[in-house]
Amino acid sequence: MARYLTENDVAHLLTMPMALDAVESVMAEMADGAAQNVPRERLRTPSTTQHLLQGLVPSEQAVGYKVYTISQGVARFLLYVYDTTDGHLAGILQAQTLGMTRTGAASGVATRHLARPDAAVLGVFGSGRQAVGQIEAVCHVRPIREVKVHARDPQKLAVFCEAMSRRVGIRVRPAECAEDTVRGSDIVTTITTSDLPVFDGNWLAPGTHVNAAGANLLSKREIDETTLQRCNAIVVDSRAVAHKECGDLLPLLEKGRLSWSDIHELGEVITGRRPGRRGADDITCFESLGLAIQDIIVGARLLPLAHARGLGFDLPVGI
Repeated sequence: MARYLTENDVAHLLTMPMALDAVESVMAEMADGAAQNVPRERLRTPSTTQHLLQGLVPSEQAVGYKVYTISQGVARFLLYVYDTTDGHLAGILQAQTLGMTRTGAASGVATRHLARPDAAVLGVFGSGRQAVGQIEAVCHVRPIREVKVHARDPQKLAVFCEAMSRRVGIRVRPAECAEDTVRGSDIVTTITTSDLPVFDGNWLAPGTHVNAAGANLLSKREIDETTLQRCNAIVVDSRAVAHKECGDLLPLLEKGRLSWSDIHELGEVITGRRPGRRGADDITCFESLGLAIQDIIVGARLLPLAHARGLGFDLPVGI
């Protein structure tokens, strides 16, 4: 029997600390050469795009894939987790909440390893569902006392800030403008669908850490060339994935203003193979594209919890 978990089941089980621990573990496992990630593949029709991500996480005896479709602005996510001991399908999970949480956790892990320990002000571009995980994760790993959020719709932004203030227990306020979002912020996070840079890199103060989490298509850009050229460390979740779909980095790489040898993977920084922040004035950047192994390790850890707590239900599939 394969266990099926709904969005509500996942929301009851998954916490940000759990996701942070899982993502940090699997990124180190990839750096050690154990976990394997297959870059995202996309199939497009005039009305629908299908996205497929695959990965292997030996520490959890798990292999699987996440598939999601986007059509008319609606996204539908499913994660399939198989047990590598005998190949049976262990579970199918609805994965919108899971994906939002682990995407936030990836930025949280990067912040833990790249931001200054005393970072206290967070500036965020974007107020959609994904921004929830970004703010929550950073607040778990740094002593954040204020969050400033910039978004296009003032009314929706005000509602978002009120909800996030209650959720994280600190002041979350609308930023006055894009520049206000960056000025005075120790950490800047971008989680948008923009195809143009959302801020001027000259606004960044020495010591700032940037989490760029939205540009996972060649047509998307959130970070300008000034920001990247000012960075002392540029870190990605996977060079293979970044090579295929990082809209922020590829223009500079094509112009020869940046080399792949300058770009480190998060797992390499976690395990000490590559340097991250060297000094308090360094500007650092994490480009988050999203890896299947992050979803799979979270899903694999949720399934036994679901059995123990009686959540989800069994499907009569496989043998």
